Amino acid sequence: MTPEQLLTRPDTALPTLRGAVAGLPSYVPGRRGAGADIAALASNESHYEPLPAAAAAVAEAAGRMNRYPDMAAVELRERIARHLGVTAGEVAVGPGSVGVLQQIIIGLCDAGDEMVFAWRSFEAYPILVELAGARPVRVPLDDAEGHDLDAMAAALTDRTKVILLCTPNNPTGIPIDHCRLEAFLQAVRSDVLVVIDEAYVEYADAGSGPDSLALYRRYPNVCILRTFSKAYGLAGLRVGYAITTAAIAEGLRRTALPFAVSALAQKAAIASLDAGEEMAARVSAVKRERARMAAELEAQGWKLQPSQGNFLWIRADDRLLATLVDAFNGAGIMVRAYPGDGLRITVADPVSNNRVLRLLAAHAA
Repeated sequence: MTPEQLLTRPDTALPTLRGAVAGLPSYVPGRRGAGADIAALASNESHYEPLPAAAAAVAEAAGRMNRYPDMAAVELRERIARHLGVTAGEVAVGPGSVGVLQQIIIGLCDAGDEMVFAWRSFEAYPILVELAGARPVRVPLDDAEGHDLDAMAAALTDRTKVILLCTPNNPTGIPIDHCRLEAFLQAVRSDVLVVIDEAYVEYADAGSGPDSLALYRRYPNVCILRTFSKAYGLAGLRVGYAITTAAIAEGLRRTALPFAVSALAQKAAIASLDAGEEMAARVSAVKRERARMAAELEAQGWKLQPSQGNFLWIRADDRLLATLVDAFNGAGIMVRAYPGDGLRITVADPVSNNRVLRLLAAHAA
């Protein structure tokens, strides 16, 4: 029987996707544009080229890419452990922090278990939860665009297995206050894993958010999630990590896709940690641009919350959002729109940032 005949047989059942997969929304990546005049500000990438030491490490490791990488990422885990003052046994790595998060969900959540997170936050959260057969519990942000920890505490049930806290929050840029977070942790059951997602922590001003390592040392149900994709400029290599108890970390390594973190990514991440001063200088430049843009936009009449990420957030209804997106598209500037919520603009080089400022000046209230 030919494939065409098989497809037309009324009694033939064909493979179908799981219901949880068929109903999933697609993850929407930041849009790309072609041409030297396009400002790609829709994804929160570093606008800098890779650190020279990282690029050199990749070039050197490329000669051995016919071999599998170290699945246990021992050298990288040991280097991360020295960087943060933990043990290598407390470190688990994966293909970006989102890959590690998937390992966390697979490792802790059974079908019907609940995962609580703020909304709007990183849009991969509900996708990963539903893919695992668990139930996403979205808790609206507060009026200041940050986590409403009281409402999140009220949303916990006996089925809650994981709480996700994104600080600074993506896409609003608001961090979680340390004292408020510690009070929240005291109210959470000790068998619930509290994941502090700090993808943008390097861009946050000192003291603006929680001391996550101090909280982890005091509360063993805390897990810290970080990435090399943002400030370290390794978005294209996909490497992130978790700091958690040795038992949980071992479980995350068991749930990892074999050889998911390439040797190139591991070597580049180590080299990036070793080039800490150069990376810090780049971060400082982004923070200065962030402050400059925020001050000028506020002078134009835009109402902004104080972002601690490498991006700015403009709350906008759908009518204003459509107007702004059309204007940005027409100007060759790619930004990220969230229907019903607002607009996120990555802070980049001064020339690109000035283009953003000129456009928004023309649309200010």
